[in-house]
Amino acid sequence: MTQRRPLVAANWKMNGVLATIRPLVRDVLQGLTEDIHAEVVICPPYIYLSEVSALLAESSVQLGAQNLSQHGAGAYTGEISAAMLLDYNCRYVIVGHSERRYLYGESDELVAENFVAASNADIIPILCVGEQLQEREAGNTEEVVARQLDTVIDKAGIDTFAKAVIAYEPVWAIGTGRNATPDQAQEVHAFIRLRLARHDDTIADGIRVLYGGSVKADNAKELFSMADVDGGLIGGASLQADDFLAICQATR
Repeated sequence: MTQRRPLVAANWKMNGVLATIRPLVRDVLQGLTEDIHAEVVICPPYIYLSEVSALLAESSVQLGAQNLSQHGAGAYTGEISAAMLLDYNCRYVIVGHSERRYLYGESDELVAENFVAASNADIIPILCVGEQLQEREAGNTEEVVARQLDTVIDKAGIDTFAKAVIAYEPVWAIGTGRNATPDQAQEVHAFIRLRLARHDDTIADGIRVLYGGSVKADNAKELFSMADVDGGLIGGASLQADDFLAICQATR
């Protein structure tokens, strides 16, 4: 089995102002000790990419974005292209986050197009997949995740996943007070890896699959101990330096 380096990505969502993000980044950088083996990514709101890029410039922490357009340029008011992200040294971009899918109606096909746009620009997509509560209760978790994955594989090709990350988000466990157990997380992560293995065993074995369902300092270690959980996509807990650092420590 491939030894996969853990990855912890902070998704700040629509949170923070300059007065809070500057000390947050400073405290995270100061707290990342050499014994933390995980790769760390920070995904701020678009408007702060320049600021955070400058703050991270001399560090090992990577910059990510929260979304991108499938288009390269043109009359698409409010959208951000891959080339624009590259101007600020974005190494990663979140694609198909559950909030983009379910609040803003992004279809599986659009998510696949965004994935391709990122890959073509040599930006690593963090592809989010996951089921809502009614889908979980109906026993349709694997069906939903398979559909979301297969749409991207069909559009982008399996080879693009050699430079990609997947994040499993059980939507029912985000901000609801309900948590997926480590075993539940492991079950879906293993399914994701097996789904990719239908096309390429090596890529399936090497890809990092993150967990994104309300990871906190007190549950991170147990989640990350699962065989197919390679880190986390962190929302609310990434807005507090101590909490985020504790999650990074939990990957050891």
